[in-house]
Amino acid sequence: MLELADLDKRFGEKVVLDGLSLTVQPGQMFGFVGTNGAGKTTTMRIALGVLAPDAGDVRWRGAPVDRGVRRRWGYMPEERGLYPKMRIQEQLVYLAELHGMTRADARASAERWLSRLQVAGGPADRLETLSLGNQQRVQLAAALVHEPELLVLDEPFSGLDPVGVDVMAGVLRERTAAGASVVFSSHQLELVESLCDAVGIINNGRMHASGTVAELRGDSRAVRYRVRLANAPAGWAEALPGLKVLSSESEGDTVLVELLPGTSEQALLDGARAAGRVLAFAPATPSLAELFREVVNGTEVGA
Repeated sequence: MLELADLDKRFGEKVVLDGLSLTVQPGQMFGFVGTNGAGKTTTMRIALGVLAPDAGDVRWRGAPVDRGVRRRWGYMPEERGLYPKMRIQEQLVYLAELHGMTRADARASAERWLSRLQVAGGPADRLETLSLGNQQRVQLAAALVHEPELLVLDEPFSGLDPVGVDVMAGVLRERTAAGASVVFSSHQLELVESLCDAVGIINNGRMHASGTVAELRGDSRAVRYRVRLANAPAGWAEALPGLKVLSSESEGDTVLVELLPGTSEQALLDGARAAGRVLAFAPATPSLAELFREVVNGTEVGA
């Protein structure tokens, strides 16, 4: 289990992290989302020992993290960090040996990951000759080649086509199924929502919400319904008591409403039936993108 506890970090007068904490369980895929400059990359670099926090702790399995522990981790930076003129397999073997693998095991692992990630080009090709998407696949292979217990990935899906996204997503699922922990940041919120067991939303250096998407929605949130009627009269929803109309589409045929305290779903359905033929009636649960916007716009998730 990875634990980041009360991390603070400043660069001069700029506060980058302000008491940030998160926990990643074994076999869990944790999505880390936030605006540009929110502190995601700084958090990852502190976890990996690239930066030192001004305050706070990084723990692995309940103990402080040292170089030996970090040798069992894999890191994929957002900026490509491999040697462009070095041959692909030679580079992966070299990195695996740095993590303690024998040369024979390193070569076998490099071959396996290049195949699994469907990297175009031969193992003797120089990295710079590959497309950007294939360079991204090699970058992930470099993070995986030593079979790490923890993967920390900064924007791993950037620059990938849909096939590449599917391949990488499949690999990450395999790693968590095998017991490894995965932490990755991404601006592709639909992808985070579909892949991750848990999500953390960071804004201005603070963790504003953390948990499964269902937990972030929260039982205490206002109840919202999307209702569609056939040939609905104008303003039918506004005429019903106990509702707040949030949006209206197609001249009122489809409305998104919020139930005020004391109003039941049955009362809404009865009012909709009285107004016309009901074509659709369903809870409107917010997506991760909507939850993210609430945080960025200053509304706490769950409020």
